[in-house]
Amino acid sequence: MRIKRSVNALKKRRKIMKLSKGYFGSKSRSYRVAREAVMKSQMYSFIGRRLKKRDFRKLWIARINAAARMNGMSYSKFMHGLKVSGIDLNRKVLADIAVTDAAAFTKLAEMAKAAQ
Repeated sequence: MRIKRSVNALKKRRKIMKLSKGYFGSKSRSYRVAREAVMKSQMYSFIGRRLKKRDFRKLWIARINAAARMNGMSYSKFMHGLKVSGIDLNRKVLADIAVTDAAAFTKLAEMAKAAQ
């Protein structure tokens, strides 16, 4: 007895068509084109999740650098001073402090200067 795939094939097609909803033109209507568009979009989202981490780290470093230079230090000297003084704050928290609380960042910069 041969196996007919109609139910599974239809499920597979429906899944792709659901994922391609909202795409422009035949990418949302034609299965063959939609499948390619979905594969490419999932590839881009996979890559994007990794790029997002790099982009945020760059942003945090830029913010810390700008705040450190306002306090008369370079980014590298500031980070080294924090490490030597035993202050264990990650870049995300430091960038947030730099943006929201300039006085606290100034104190951190002074501690970093004193530790060098």
